[in-house]
Amino acid sequence: MDNQYSYYNPNETEGNTSNGTTFYNNGQGDDGKTPKKKKEHKKMPKAVAVTGLALMFGVVSSATFLTTNYVGTKVLKLGTTQKSTSTTSTSAVTSNASLTKTSSVVTSDVSSVVENVMPSIVSITNMSVQEVQNYFGGTSKQESESAGTGIIISQNDSELLVVTNNHVVAGSDTLTVTFADGNSVEANIKGTDSEYDVAVVAVPLDSISEDTKKAISVATLGDSTELKVGEPAIAIGNALGYGQSVTSGWISALNRNISTDDGTSSSLIQTDAAINPGNSGGALLNMQGEVIGINSAKYADSAVEGMGYAIPISKAQPILEELMNRQTRDKVESENAAYLGVVTADLSTEAIQMYDMPEGAFVIRVEKNSAAGKAGIQKGDIIVSFDGQTVSGKDDLESKLAYYASGETVDVVVSRADNGEYVQKTISVTLGSKN
Repeated sequence: MDNQYSYYNPNETEGNTSNGTTFYNNGQGDDGKTPKKKKEHKKMPKAVAVTGLALMFGVVSSATFLTTNYVGTKVLKLGTTQKSTSTTSTSAVTSNASLTKTSSVVTSDVSSVVENVMPSIVSITNMSVQEVQNYFGGTSKQESESAGTGIIISQNDSELLVVTNNHVVAGSDTLTVTFADGNSVEANIKGTDSEYDVAVVAVPLDSISEDTKKAISVATLGDSTELKVGEPAIAIGNALGYGQSVTSGWISALNRNISTDDGTSSSLIQTDAAINPGNSGGALLNMQGEVIGINSAKYADSAVEGMGYAIPISKAQPILEELMNRQTRDKVESENAAYLGVVTADLSTEAIQMYDMPEGAFVIRVEKNSAAGKAGIQKGDIIVSFDGQTVSGKDDLESKLAYYASGETVDVVVSRADNGEYVQKTISVTLGSKN
């Protein structure tokens, strides 16, 4: 996304809508007669018209713009342009990390639940470089700082593993994790899945002080398939980037499908526990202190209150298991960075819906004698996966490439039009160099 805030834009029409919103007009009463003067009452509107609903991902940014940017109502993501760092790819760290579940005694004391869970919640700061268009049609680069939340879910022999939203870490140049005791360390992206909006961040254990290790803990995961509407819920997150805060409410609905400019988020948990910018990636808890969801989005409109959404933990668990056991990578120095040799563009929501196209990076040109060209990637292909990671668009593909060196061989999955239908094809690509 091109900005620090993300908005859902549900398709909405007047009258009784599929999302339960009803629009009314003010009237004069059932009989249409004018009341007698001695019984005159001030008319009260039966309902207010609700317009302009949008959903906002829980990411808050403190960026200072160096040039004029634009403000839109489309779905906007965090930083889009990466700058290379002076690090090189690390060796593969293969782990057998896994997610475990335990049960605890049910309590109605929110403060007690929060006290036990807070050591497993972290703040995440994303430093990124963005391209901003100016009045003259050119672009310039600016640094941007964004804030989100993460949950410590596991650890292997060398790393502490933290789950968050993909949009919290998207476009990152530097990631910093701040623990419950206030200490901060740099972290690396271990793996992402843009389709489900989840990511796993790895913090090297040798960068964490012994005092901090004693102050933190691994969160306990619950079973979101057993949730019932009306159950209490607690949300913890780095609201507005001010540090961890706590809100509570209820499970309002289950299996919500929300339409966005980037597609549809399905089977979400709806809660009235306040979820604000910066809460993205934080924990939605039951009263046993178990994580039942990953906070992701909320309705953003002055006429709407108490409609936040979380990714069910049971739905995310298989994806997290795979991401946790991936190789952890650092960004590659620019002279050694991988080059695919394609020019790509993002697909509009309208095109995806009209032509039944998959989400991904649309190839508009393949450079001659490039890695992509030699492997068989063609103009018109849609790159949907890179080295086992889903690709949501142009910026997402570029962000992933920054962690690979020239000469590495990866599997690239493309969707290719075939007799009016898109068929997936896996292509092995030996990455080249831009130099």
